Amino acid sequence: MKLVYNVEDRPGVGQTIIFAFQQLLAIMAATIAVPAIIGHDMSPTAALFGAGIGTIVYLLFTRSKSPVFLGSSFAFIGSMFAAFAGAATVAGGYLGLILGALFAGLVYVILSFVVKAAGTAWIDKLMPAVVIGPTVAIIGLSLAGNAVGDLLSGNVKHTEIIEGVETLVQNANPYLCLVIGLVTLFTTMFFSVFGKGMLKMIPFILGIVVGYIVAAIFTAIGNAANIQALQIIDFGKFASMSWVPDMTFLKAFQGFGDLSFEYIVTLLVAYAPVAFVVFAEHIADHKNLSTIIGKDLLNDPGLDKTLLGDGIGSFAGSIFGGCPNTTYGESIGCVAISGNASTITIWYTAILAIVISFFGPFATFLATIPSCVMGGVCMALYGFIAVSGLKMVQQVDLGDNRNMFVVSVILIAGIGGLSLSFGNVTITEVACALILGIVTNLVLGGGKEETAPKKKGK
Repeated sequence: MKLVYNVEDRPGVGQTIIFAFQQLLAIMAATIAVPAIIGHDMSPTAALFGAGIGTIVYLLFTRSKSPVFLGSSFAFIGSMFAAFAGAATVAGGYLGLILGALFAGLVYVILSFVVKAAGTAWIDKLMPAVVIGPTVAIIGLSLAGNAVGDLLSGNVKHTEIIEGVETLVQNANPYLCLVIGLVTLFTTMFFSVFGKGMLKMIPFILGIVVGYIVAAIFTAIGNAANIQALQIIDFGKFASMSWVPDMTFLKAFQGFGDLSFEYIVTLLVAYAPVAFVVFAEHIADHKNLSTIIGKDLLNDPGLDKTLLGDGIGSFAGSIFGGCPNTTYGESIGCVAISGNASTITIWYTAILAIVISFFGPFATFLATIPSCVMGGVCMALYGFIAVSGLKMVQQVDLGDNRNMFVVSVILIAGIGGLSLSFGNVTITEVACALILGIVTNLVLGGGKEETAPKKKGK
């Protein structure tokens, strides 16, 4: 993939700040969504702070050779619910979040030692392009429903009684949200394709700005005329904004008296198996990023280093924000579309996330970006992840039925949403598709990767 800035390049300070802001916008919605889903007064700004800390740890372990941001992991949502459900008090639940992340981090440390001792050749044999390509595509495609759902949604909601149940319903007309989302998407695409110089490298910022302005105009009209269908942006969030992030460890200190052996075992069972599942996605993310930047990250800085950075960074982030972190596909997609793989941008993004978490008005402004605007941007982001995986499949000879079957089962299992749950542990559709693909490839004689036949010249 053609890059404007390679991993080791250093754009000017002003440019880097703008690039970092774009990265932050790409990962912001998902990062603060996890604490909102979990509840128990978890702080979205603390999660943002923790993501910044986790990313810095990751960059240190990888010696600034891997340009990706770590954000709140959705894979651990079930584990986080279990931490609160099994705790005697809410404070004990907060302590459980940190201990659970410690167990998950230890799994990553153990895996990194295994990789260090055994090397990565077995990974290339187990997960060749015929397996990893469609799996990367599934990472993007599995998020498609989120993007489309956001595309039809605004942020302002009211309560209605539906079939006797009090239900939150959005104010905005979904067709209006769709129009605003498409305005955002086409603005992003226009600047990415036809933009010149700096404008070509910040299409997400420009798309979000245009989409936000359009949404703000309709919201202002809706508020003035009391027309709910036009109310898209929830400006009421500014009234309840928090100036200082409520760090997880501050509440966790009060929960030590609630610890018991049974609760610790519950946390171990809830978190450790999920870390093995996320390990598969970790490899897929880094294989994809390697393709984008033209350097094999599994060899340099090495999979053992990326695992250590991810695992320890995840634990460090949980101390502050409660959420285990993971490498973000949105961040990888941002690198691909902007052509900026400079890791100094990721450093700036991490620092910006930490600073913004203490600046209530700006963090709240980012939180008011309507779902339809982010949906428009995410259609491009998730699509680029999917296409990156499909480009890997181009290396494969799909005239060979073995390869056809491997790619087919991965795509169908992933798109079909095959996932398995065992108590608090959920094997995601991406992990299920990858495991099924590995098994299929081995059963059909994997290990000898069939590459696409070269066309003969005249």
